Amino acid sequence: MHKPFSSRLLCLTAAVLSLWTTTAAAEVAVNNADAGAILHKKERTPYAELSPAQNLTSVMDIAAPSAETEEQDIYFSADEMQNDQKLSTITAIGNVNIIRDNLTVKADKVVYNQKEDVITAVGNVVLVEKDGSVVFSDYVVLTDKMKAGEMDNIKVIMKDKSKIAARKVRRLENDNKVMENAVYSPCDVCSGKDPLWQLKARKVRHNAEKQDVYYNDAFLEIKGIPVFYTPFLSHPDPSVKRRSGFLPPSIASSSYLGAAIQPQYFWAVSDHEDVLFSPTFSTDKGIVWGGKYNKYTYRGELHAEGSMLVDQDDDDNRRGNLFLKGRYEVNDFWVADADINYSSDRNYLKDMSLSLQDDAWLTSSLKMQGFDNRNYASIEGYYYQLNSYDMKEYDKPLVLPMLNYENISEPGKYGAYTKTNLNFASVFRDEEANSQRFTMINSWNLPYTSPYGEKYRMVASVKSDLYYVDNYTNPDGENFDGGVARVFPQLGLEWKLPFIRATETSRQILEPTIVAVAAPNGGNKVDKIPNEDSQDVELDDTNILDLDRYSGYDRNDTGSRISYGFNWSSYGDITGRTSAFLAQSYRFDKKESFTQSTDSSGYFSDYVGRIYANPSEYFDLNYRFRMDKDSLEMSYSELSTTIGPSLLNAYISYIYLQDNKDSSLINSSGRKELYTALNARLTKDWSLSIFNRQDLTDNGGSLEHGGNLIYEDECLKLIMYLRKDNSNDPDYQGDFEFGATFLLKTLGGTGA
Repeated sequence: MHKPFSSRLLCLTAAVLSLWTTTAAAEVAVNNADAGAILHKKERTPYAELSPAQNLTSVMDIAAPSAETEEQDIYFSADEMQNDQKLSTITAIGNVNIIRDNLTVKADKVVYNQKEDVITAVGNVVLVEKDGSVVFSDYVVLTDKMKAGEMDNIKVIMKDKSKIAARKVRRLENDNKVMENAVYSPCDVCSGKDPLWQLKARKVRHNAEKQDVYYNDAFLEIKGIPVFYTPFLSHPDPSVKRRSGFLPPSIASSSYLGAAIQPQYFWAVSDHEDVLFSPTFSTDKGIVWGGKYNKYTYRGELHAEGSMLVDQDDDDNRRGNLFLKGRYEVNDFWVADADINYSSDRNYLKDMSLSLQDDAWLTSSLKMQGFDNRNYASIEGYYYQLNSYDMKEYDKPLVLPMLNYENISEPGKYGAYTKTNLNFASVFRDEEANSQRFTMINSWNLPYTSPYGEKYRMVASVKSDLYYVDNYTNPDGENFDGGVARVFPQLGLEWKLPFIRATETSRQILEPTIVAVAAPNGGNKVDKIPNEDSQDVELDDTNILDLDRYSGYDRNDTGSRISYGFNWSSYGDITGRTSAFLAQSYRFDKKESFTQSTDSSGYFSDYVGRIYANPSEYFDLNYRFRMDKDSLEMSYSELSTTIGPSLLNAYISYIYLQDNKDSSLINSSGRKELYTALNARLTKDWSLSIFNRQDLTDNGGSLEHGGNLIYEDECLKLIMYLRKDNSNDPDYQGDFEFGATFLLKTLGGTGA
């Protein structure tokens, strides 16, 4: 939820109201002095002075009056009591406690005028209300049955260690309050020195009924120097969770927009609905209209955000984007979801530095999902918008509808169960193949654990497909239109046997695994059936031991094979973990290639594996690879590691993917990239981060680089960042961004 700018900008509200609403009594502190001296002391400055935190007597043992009592009687307890019947006064001295209706008063000395109903408390005064609120002062006068009064020289340290001070506070009727010459700061305060920043106001008024706070002559000081002044200001008090108003503006500069500022107005339509207006005013592109909308209901929620501009440098081209997410629970069984992501053109998100700018494509979907015991059903639709220059030639599909149904039976006497999957998908394209597919998979599953700890799993399945294909051009360049049917049976058996070895300092687990699959050769009918959902066909450590290594339905994992591997892990007694995985597959017919390439060099697949090492908190490494079975050269490598403590650490990521010209993937070109980042804490308050993403292929270079410099202490945060994006898109000249964010604790701030 958003809060109005005014409530964030000047959160002296918290300071004002904490006199009566601070809940952390144990952390409240005050400089106490002799009451008589305070009353007659000549002030050097009209404003109160903040004091360093001191070790004061805890007030947590002060019992707050019961919220349930309606008694109006007054109760005294003290070390010494003096009753002056002539003056109708009662004087309590030493550890005085007074309870009346909704307030408890603790002080060194209290004088109660029974005739005027006035209570005067002097020295180490602590007030505790029935809600647990605590206030400290040197001198307090309470009237109207302790519902109104005045307090002098207030000093408070709140729960978040923020500090306030005021010369005088008056409590009026209806719980309204007035504070005079008030000072507020969340910064550390040293004797004789100004805090890093503080907020001062000549008068602060709180209207409890309207839940508003009003300021007169408020200004902000940094190291004792005034930098911001306003003669009048009002905003909601901290009890208001959300209200319409202005939020801090954002400022930025980029190659596309030039210098830009983004004011923001928050409209709280209702308790469960809000709108954020956030137009951007730029020097190069004029006004960029933008905003967000949020709505919450009992059964769902809706979130939408977007932007739009008219690029006059490009024939008045209208550019924009829309991101929408929604969820609605129709009933106890059905849930509807919407995820819409739209951009007017391929480079708009990059030009505007918006989310999803680095995604290869934008995916929009509509779903209706049903859950009932061991049944699952869904109705889905997908639309894809290309967002990458590398895939500009790809004819994006529209999938509508996609129907799914899954049923898992109850386990039988020996633990066996059946599983039924039904799937229908209709795929439309502008120029390339259109297809409609219906798939049914019936399987029988039997898990079993032997008395010796061996784990078995047997799966027998039959997959049946019906296709209608239009305008399909197969890999041989031939066109096909018409219906196709195919049936694909498969039998799989999985075996595992974990070995465990424990010592005084570590535990080790070694688990060999064998997976045997029997299936007919061929039968994919690639000359008649297009591949829409099974193009992710990289053999790696995540799928080599699966019974079906394809993620979709359009391609069957044909041919019989045996896959084998082991997983080893070692765990330290206190910290540390290391693991390794290595596997290979043997196919009985070398023409049956899972990767759909012309690889026919043998029956054995490449080695795939994974190594993970985390021996201490200062080192973390994850390495995945695929190694040629003959030459042992790497055809795929992916490394990520973090080295060093938080004071100085480096993150390194490397990826290498061999060029596969025979693959039917949309983009199967080679890739070799190195990402490096360095994070350093220069001092207690200053930290630096720099990064670079480098293309290591021929004619490569830096793809992206930048960094940020951060200053952060107990009450202030400053962030400065720089980023340069070098795209390989000839229509995109790359973008340079610079931004700065300045934040004051509890007050908010402004920035990019």
